[in-house]
Amino acid sequence: MVITEVIAVSVKRRVLEILNRDRGSYISGEQIARELSITRSAVWKAIRTLREEGCAIEATTRRGYMLHETADVLTPEAVKERLRGAAKNLRLKKLETVNSTNVFLRECALNGEAEGLVVLSDEQTEGRGRRGRSFHSPAGAGLYMSVLLRPTCSLEESLFLTTAAASAVALSIEKISGQSAQIKWVNDVLIKGKKVCGILTEAAIAMETGGLEFAIVGIGVNVRQPEGGYPEDIRETAAAIFTKNPAGGVRSRLAAEILNRFMNYYRSLERKTFLNDYKRRSVVIGKDVTVIGGGEEKRAHVLDIDENCRLLVVYEDGSEGTLSSGEISIKI
Repeated sequence: MVITEVIAVSVKRRVLEILNRDRGSYISGEQIARELSITRSAVWKAIRTLREEGCAIEATTRRGYMLHETADVLTPEAVKERLRGAAKNLRLKKLETVNSTNVFLRECALNGEAEGLVVLSDEQTEGRGRRGRSFHSPAGAGLYMSVLLRPTCSLEESLFLTTAAASAVALSIEKISGQSAQIKWVNDVLIKGKKVCGILTEAAIAMETGGLEFAIVGIGVNVRQPEGGYPEDIRETAAAIFTKNPAGGVRSRLAAEILNRFMNYYRSLERKTFLNDYKRRSVVIGKDVTVIGGGEEKRAHVLDIDENCRLLVVYEDGSEGTLSSGEISIKI
């Protein structure tokens, strides 16, 4: 049974690779069958499964099958072939749906999974943000992924993982879309003042050393507007990178870009090579904000982000403060 399922998955993947290669053009079931040395019935079963999973595949008598030009199929293979440098050896696992990629990966980490596993999903049913908030993660509209790390940095330095990820996402969005991205300290990426990405870093402490046992960096990117728009509670603050359907395969390209940049930052985390990119895109430096924490709110002016990614602020009473965690709000 297990062997049969593995073969079926392999056939489905190979059929999708051929359709993706000839995206926008019809290819006959006979040609696919001949190329893969399988039966036409096996091709038909693979096509049916792919369509059930949401792939935009047209089937026309005498012409065959066609994957739409705008079909945005997220596959580990399409991501893997674009990985470079420090990201080259990452291990990718794709899920159609999951409660949360962070929760799934945490279980993997607790079971001893080594560093470098990346989980991607088309949908999260219980996507999470900071401070217990939910992250809207509808099927096919976003890129939802988490990376398992076993870093040697201290708990305090784990803030660098979030800021490095934010820099990686912002630069990747700019390359893929041509739009300018901004970063709201500490973990939100914005386009034109609206949030298109949230990052949630979670860590477990090793009791023997007080250092990190593992860290999970979760990244959720709104790639396109979901059907029916965003829920009422986030409609004024959330946006997507693309308002119209982008070119096909954009989520796979975006995932690879982010992983390439993030892993390069991660491999030299102590040198903070991400910091200049992060500060250049900061939407809070020089702005008035509300600092939220400890059950109260304080008005403050942001002076800078220091070399340890802490926010330097001066409060209304003239006192200065340094924030390494917490939350701020800003009117953009």
